[in-house]
Amino acid sequence: MLEKELQFFIDNQERLVKEYRGKTLVIRGQEVVGVYDSTLEAYTEAMKKYDPGTFMIQPCNEGSDAYTVTITSHELFGGPVSSRAR
Repeated sequence: MLEKELQFFIDNQERLVKEYRGKTLVIRGQEVVGVYDSTLEAYTEAMKKYDPGTFMIQPCNEGSDAYTVTITSHELFGGPVSSRAR
C-alpha cells in the first residue's frame, strides 16, 4: 500500500521541502509526478492520469507531521487538514 512512495518521500524529504515547501505532491513509485497548490487540485489532476491506489498525495512540509497526516473527504473538499500520529 504505497510503501515505496512513502519511503521515497521520507528519504528525500529535506530536498523536496527545499524545492516544494508548502505544496502538495503526487508521488508514483520513486518519482514526483505532480506539484500542486492544494490537496484537492492534486487529487483531481492525479485521478485524470492514474488509477486509484497507484499514487500518493503528500503535503510537502518539514518533520514527521508531514507524513503522519490523515486527510478525510471533508478536509479534501474544503475543510482544514488535521495531523494525527499513527
